[in-house]
Amino acid sequence: MNRIVGIGTSSGGIEALRVLLAALPADFPAPICIVIHTSTESPGIVPGILSRITPLPVRYVADGDALRAGHVYVAPPDRHLLVEPGRMRVTGGPRENRFRPAIDPLFRSVAQVFGPGAVGVLLTGSLDDGTSGLDVIKRLGGIAVVQDPADAMFPEMPKSAIDHVAVDHVVPLSAMGPLLVGLMRAPAHDKRVESIPEHVEVEVKIAKAQNPIEAGLEQIAEPSRFACPECHGVLLQLKDGSRIRFRCHTGHAYSIDSLVAAISEGVDESLWNAMRSLEEAGLLLQAIAQLQTEHGADTNQLVTQAKEAQLHADEIRGLVVRRKPLATKGATSGG
Repeated sequence: MNRIVGIGTSSGGIEALRVLLAALPADFPAPICIVIHTSTESPGIVPGILSRITPLPVRYVADGDALRAGHVYVAPPDRHLLVEPGRMRVTGGPRENRFRPAIDPLFRSVAQVFGPGAVGVLLTGSLDDGTSGLDVIKRLGGIAVVQDPADAMFPEMPKSAIDHVAVDHVVPLSAMGPLLVGLMRAPAHDKRVESIPEHVEVEVKIAKAQNPIEAGLEQIAEPSRFACPECHGVLLQLKDGSRIRFRCHTGHAYSIDSLVAAISEGVDESLWNAMRSLEEAGLLLQAIAQLQTEHGADTNQLVTQAKEAQLHADEIRGLVVRRKPLATKGATSGG
């Protein structure tokens, strides 16, 4: 078996996958591996939903499962899905672009193992997970297929890939199934376009939960001035073609867009926490003042501090309400 299809999607992905898989025949001649962004609390119903509309067997992957043509494999919640020769790995490696499972780890491993036999498909979704991995598929001789952003419920992810990857096919969902069938009938190229880049080898190892330093992170990246939003360690900067990405020593990985989104969420959380703390301080001071009043003590200072705390809390509340999330608007470099 020398062909494989890797599919990545996020927001709007269930409906997109329903359309795509419904168009594939029962004798589809390659395995299909799917990553859809899900929360750790996901009820695990994706295979059941997809099984109703396709003759292909659909199931969540267990670590070590064999790859079989004509089967659809879905990354389980809170686990990366990667491929190795003849089998699949399911790991608890560090989150990438704020997700586990993430699309880039799957695409990198698909390119690493199958080279020119890999087909990467990127569907509807927000931000830009999948762009880096799809570029690796292309660089190693595979084929990049992207849903037409005009056809996508959430066009950001397909648009990012089109902007940064030499995509082979941009098609609406209605044409995606027939396209994949045609691609599987055509022979794969015999040779890789280039050798596997070192950063791909390192990042696949990290996704498999190997210690990032032992995997070689410091050989492919250099320290930046920024901290990881998740673990607060120093982020190392990687150059990825025209794009810049980041990884920390723990292994968490970010594109620029996902890093800005994570920082924006952190700012929002900090503001809400500050507002809550000030309101609690005001309530506590009011309660203490009431107790002091009952004992005839002077409570003017306590009452004044309580009012000031509530005033500051109201100011922060106004800022939270007015504040717009940070966004890069398509930034492609470290600027």
